[in-house]
Amino acid sequence: MGYSDVQPSIECHDITAGNNLTSHTNKQCFFMQQPASLSSYQKFVIFILAITQFTVILDFMVMSPLGDMLMKSMDIKPSQFGLAVSAYAFSAGISGFLTAGFADKFDRKKLLLFFYAGFILGTLACGLSHSYHMLVAARIITGLFGGVIGSISMAIITDLFAIEQRGRVMGFIQMGFGASQVLGVPISLYMANVRGWQSPFLMVVGLAVVVTILIITRLQPLTKHLALQNDKSAVLHLWHTLMQKDYRIGFTASALLMIGGFMMMPFGSAFAINNLHVTNEQLPLLFMVSGLSSLVIMPLVGRLSDKIDKFKLYTIASVWLMIMVVIYTNMTAQPLWIIIGLNVLLMMGILNRMIPASALTTAVPKMQDRGAFMSINSSIQQMAGGVAAVFAGTIVVQKSKGSPLEHYNTLGYIIVVISIISIIMLSRVDKMVKRKLAVAADMKNDTVSSKDGAAGAPEPADYAVRNIER
Repeated sequence: MGYSDVQPSIECHDITAGNNLTSHTNKQCFFMQQPASLSSYQKFVIFILAITQFTVILDFMVMSPLGDMLMKSMDIKPSQFGLAVSAYAFSAGISGFLTAGFADKFDRKKLLLFFYAGFILGTLACGLSHSYHMLVAARIITGLFGGVIGSISMAIITDLFAIEQRGRVMGFIQMGFGASQVLGVPISLYMANVRGWQSPFLMVVGLAVVVTILIITRLQPLTKHLALQNDKSAVLHLWHTLMQKDYRIGFTASALLMIGGFMMMPFGSAFAINNLHVTNEQLPLLFMVSGLSSLVIMPLVGRLSDKIDKFKLYTIASVWLMIMVVIYTNMTAQPLWIIIGLNVLLMMGILNRMIPASALTTAVPKMQDRGAFMSINSSIQQMAGGVAAVFAGTIVVQKSKGSPLEHYNTLGYIIVVISIISIIMLSRVDKMVKRKLAVAADMKNDTVSSKDGAAGAPEPADYAVRNIER
């Protein structure tokens, strides 16, 4: 592969912990030469991370469709079922903070295997549960391990792919969400009807074991970030990560994104059945078509976000979401095809925001902080989703079983306000990332100028380390 076949991507990091990138301190620059097209190994990494995300997302999403069956089987109240669902989100959020301090202290492959193994054990416990308290305990264990896997995957993506490629990669990784709706939820509902509500969890365990074998045998160690560690302790590393002003801006933007996206989700099925008169038999079709649309939309948006400005794409998608959420939450009973069509258009707004926002957020942390940043960011997203669900529950009212939901449209108007604030916040992230890339480009130009008269351009390499005084 010749030098003309690669795209340079430069990442610069402070050697002195806690300093901003734009300050005049020692900086360590990593010149990442990325191929214009993805290598076969990079494609494998995308596949294995996508299928990993599929299993984790399916484990989380399948709880809501199984709600009626679980409540009848265990003779529990809706409030108790809500606690079982939220137990995962809050334990995942707590886990993110607990692991953030040492997330950058280990080989990312080993870290992924450790937490994925814990996720498998937790999911197995769900499948073997025969009492409410055992189920809640199993959901807590699953959340403690499963909630960190997404952040580890993001750190791996950021390590292996240049920012010019991340939108495309994020689009494929996020397909796990759509695949869980298209394949996972309908298959899980069928298995639950035939073999009991525990069977979907056992199915996830079987698939996850196969994924684990592939990770062990095919995924290469990821240890480049270990050379950049400065903090002596995990607590100190966590503290330095939290104290970075730029990082806190990224955390806030992520929280707003999740609040806007999760506020409607817990009551989506109830709204469709009680307000839009979708039958229980038609509900899987609604899930499936929405999932199919996401499988088509996400890769396209991922490629688009690599070609145009990511913040502009996010803004357009947010405006689209604001329009669709007001229309959808004010709907009354309509023919099924209209409901499905508007649901797909609503999903377009939600998904089109996720990909450019995720791609921008991954560019915020320095390499030595990525694991900690992603863990904290993931925990904040989990908790924000849980808070959004609880807050929505205080607004939406259902007077009796089978009666229409009231004040669901109020959620739509709140989401509009939150979306406007999220645009403002992500604009700060966008400016921060562009400033960082500009500084890195200046350093590259200085380095290239200093090599004038040397024998040709440098040979392509994954990482060429340069220490530059500024």
